[in-house]
Order: sequence, then structure tokens, then C-alpha cells
Amino acid sequence: MSTGASGIEREPSVLGSSAVMAAGTLVSRLTGYLRTGLLVAALGDGLHADIFNIANTIPNMLYILLAGGVFNAVLVPQLVRAIGNDADGGTAYTNRVITLAALFLGLVSVLLVIATPLVMRLLVDPSYLDASHAVERDSIITFARYCMPQVFFYGMFVLVGQVLVTRRSFGPMMWAPIANNVISVLVIIAYLITVGADRNAIGYSSGAEALLGLGSTLGIVAQFAILVPYLRRTGFRYRPRFDFKGTGLGQTLRLGVWTVLFVIVNQVAFTVVVRLASTGSASGGTGFTIYSNAYLLVMVPHAIITVSLATAVLPRLSGFAADGRLLSVASAVNVTMRSTYALVLPLLVLTPIVAPYLASLVFGWGAAAHTYGNFVPTLSLFTIGTFFFTSHYLVLRGFYALEQNRRVFFIQCVISVVNIVAAVALTHHVNAIDTAPRLVLAYSISYAVGAALSYRQLSVAVGGLGTQSLIRFAIRIGIVVILAAGAAWIAREGADQILGSANKFAVLLRLSVVGSVGLGTYLALARMFRITEVDQVTRLATQRLGSRGRHR
Repeated sequence: MSTGASGIEREPSVLGSSAVMAAGTLVSRLTGYLRTGLLVAALGDGLHADIFNIANTIPNMLYILLAGGVFNAVLVPQLVRAIGNDADGGTAYTNRVITLAALFLGLVSVLLVIATPLVMRLLVDPSYLDASHAVERDSIITFARYCMPQVFFYGMFVLVGQVLVTRRSFGPMMWAPIANNVISVLVIIAYLITVGADRNAIGYSSGAEALLGLGSTLGIVAQFAILVPYLRRTGFRYRPRFDFKGTGLGQTLRLGVWTVLFVIVNQVAFTVVVRLASTGSASGGTGFTIYSNAYLLVMVPHAIITVSLATAVLPRLSGFAADGRLLSVASAVNVTMRSTYALVLPLLVLTPIVAPYLASLVFGWGAAAHTYGNFVPTLSLFTIGTFFFTSHYLVLRGFYALEQNRRVFFIQCVISVVNIVAAVALTHHVNAIDTAPRLVLAYSISYAVGAALSYRQLSVAVGGLGTQSLIRFAIRIGIVVILAAGAAWIAREGADQILGSANKFAVLLRLSVVGSVGLGTYLALARMFRITEVDQVTRLATQRLGSRGRHR
């Protein structure tokens, strides 16, 4: 089995497509962190912020629970098969899928709006809904009701995005969230102007609830609407189809059952985490806002690099699996893992070193100007969990290509049980300020177990994943990353001595210096140690920049 770096060179479209998606994700994340920073400045990082953030998170959580796993894990392999096997290139199958999904999501969204109080009672800590928090209870239910229609638009956005991916249109799905972030930023600015920043406020006015809740939903509507014109550009024309019976949807639904069960198990664990986190914030400690926002920040390398590479390679993996080429599946997974690690690891290792700077620049404004330090331990610890999650995420693409969704479900059961047990044990009788960091440790433990289990299972299924080549690669990149981290740490100590000011410009300058030293050292050592995956990305970036320069 050839698992060399040349695997990607022979398939340049994977890196090329990944670069397009990564660029969109990067811009989306940057605007997203502008939104996050403004939101923390407006609402703070305690109970007042959690009221809105939990209510605004639950629709996405419910979408993932009800349909997200199917759309993300099942549809791409099924669409690839339909395009290759159906006489019409999969057009009728795609029309049926879109029609069925729209009917299902529409009905579910209406029911969720009606049943919002019951849903919130099930998903949040009881302390939010008791008589002592009557004002907060009313606000969180109102926010959730404004946000519940997002379930429909989240679903349609992902579904249309996956249709575009199977038709080799990778960019729009990654760029569209920018519209959501821009609308959210405008909404938060309007909130700051009309209401102002106050982390100690009790509840929200009806106008503030409508502004934040409806504004958040409007952003999700916009990111879906932007994708629709791109369907026509691929040559696809949507026509509602209601002839569902006997048309090949049965296999999709059977696979979907295991994926839904996978998501249910995952969301059970997440619900436990949300309840434990909300207990921490209700007690004046670190809670959901710190946990979730730190997660979003640390997951930037995963979102930009891992998701882009995995999304680009999944159609190819599905094609190999459909042809019974298991060695090609194994080789593609191996190459994708090494390429991902080469790009993600230096960023993850650098994050704890610059965590105080990141927390200050992203969260240290307005209502959180004096409490942003609460984010630092959670940010630092999340890098461990992100590494294991990234490993697990990449291996799962192989299972999905092979349509082994049942096996994925049982692996996720193990992960969720470990996460729940560890989360409960680590937060039992702990100081409230340590709640979020302890929950992150539980997350890391669970995905360390999951990554090892999923890797072993896929290796058996495809006849090996080139473990020896991965070990050799791990040794080389481990040395490089450790040396680069050491250089970054020395640079941080020097920068703190020379530029000790706490003003934001000085913090930004220190972050730039430390980041440049760390990443510059990594690139130089990567070339010295012949980590060719880094060279490939560098060449791709140079070629693209050179091409743009020639066309100006």
C-alpha cells in the first residue's frame, strides 16, 4: 500500500479544493470571532450571557439530533452512488431527498416552537426554571422560541451544501456563514447602542429579546439563502418529488437510523455537559459561555484544516469504497491524517502559550474586560481534546464511505459514556470556577478513548492504515513541534518583559511576535526534517499567490 506523501500530489484536487474551503472557513471564523467578542462585550461571560447563548445553541443541537448526522455522514456517499449509477446522474434522487427533508424539518420546527417551554425544561438545569429565577426563565424561553425556526434553516443549509459538495462545488458552503456573522455583528452593535453592556443585568426587555433572538435567526436564514443560486450553477434544477416509495431511499434511511442513534447518544452526553456547565455559571463560576466560546476558538484549526480536507476527500473515499478498493480507502485516510496533523499540530501546541493573549483580544472587552482570564485554563486544556477529536473525526470518514454507520454508533456509545462519567466525576463538589476546565478534561479523556478505538476498528476493516508510516511521521513531527513550542515560549517570556503593557495593541503585538517565532521555527524545522506535507501546502499557497499576481 502506498501511503507516501505523493498520494496527495497524485490527487491535487483534494488540496486545491481544501484550500478553497479553508479560505472561506478562515474568513468565516474571523467574522465569527468578531461576533463572539462583541457578544461577550455586550453580555459578559456569566449567567446573563448564558441565558441567550444556551437558548441560541439549542436549535443547532436539536437540528444535529434530528437530522444533522444523516445530512453530514450519510448523504454524501449516497449522492455519490446515485450520481454514478442512476441514468439521470442522481437528479431524481436528489430532488426526493430535498423534498423529504424540507417536509420533515418544516414540521419539526413548527412543533418545536409550540413546545419550547417543555424542550427547555428537558435540556437546561432546573435552577434556570425555578421560582427564584423567574425573570431568567421567561427570557430563556422567549429567546429559544425566537431561535427554534433555525432548525429548518440549519438543516436546509447543510443539505444543499452537501449536494454542492458531491457536484464538486466546495466553496459556497464554507463562505456562506460569513453572511450570518455579518448580520449577527450588526445585531449586536444595535444591541450595544440601544441597550448597552451589563453583565450583571437580570433578564432582558422584550425588545432586547426580539432583537437578539430574531436577529440570530435571520443570520441562519441568510446563510441558507446564499447557497440556493449555486445549485443552478452546477446544472442542478430542483423539482419537488413526492414519489418516495421504492426509489432507493430505503438504504439511505436504514443508514440514517444508525446515524440518528449516533447523534442521540452524542447529544445525551452534550446535554449532561450543558446542565453541568449551567450549574457552574448559576453558582457564579465558569459555565456554558466560557466552555462553548473556548471550544469555538480552539476548534479553528479543526474547522479550517480538518473539515476542509475531510470534506474534499469524502467523495473520493466513497468512490473507492463503492468500487471495493479498500487499499485505496486506507491510503487516502492515511495521507489525509498526516496532512492534517502537519497543519493542525503546530497551531494546537502554540495555543496554550498564547492563550492569555487570545483571551484578552477576543473576550476581554466591555462586560468581560476584567474577567477574560477565566477563559485561559479552558482554552489551554481544549487543545488536548481537539487533537483526539480531530483524529477520531478523520477516521470516521472512512467508516462513512464504507457505509459502516452501525459500527460508528457503537464507538460513539463508548465515547459518550466515558464523557458523562468523567464529567460528573470531575465536577462533583468542585469549586464553581473550575467547572468549565474540568468539563474539558472529561471531553479530552472521552475522545482519547474514541480515537484509539475507531482507529483500531477501521484498520481491521480495510486491512491496515499504514500504522508504521504514521509512527515514523509522528516521531519526526513531534520533535519539530516541541522545538517550535520551546522557541515560542522563549519568545513569549521575552515579549512579556519588553512589552508588559496590558493595552490591546501591546497584547496584539506580543501575540504577533510569539506566533511568528513559533510558526516560523516550525516551517524551518519541517523543511529540515523533510516533512513533505508542509512543503506541499507551502507550494500550493505560493502557486496560488503567484497566479493571482500574474492575473492582476
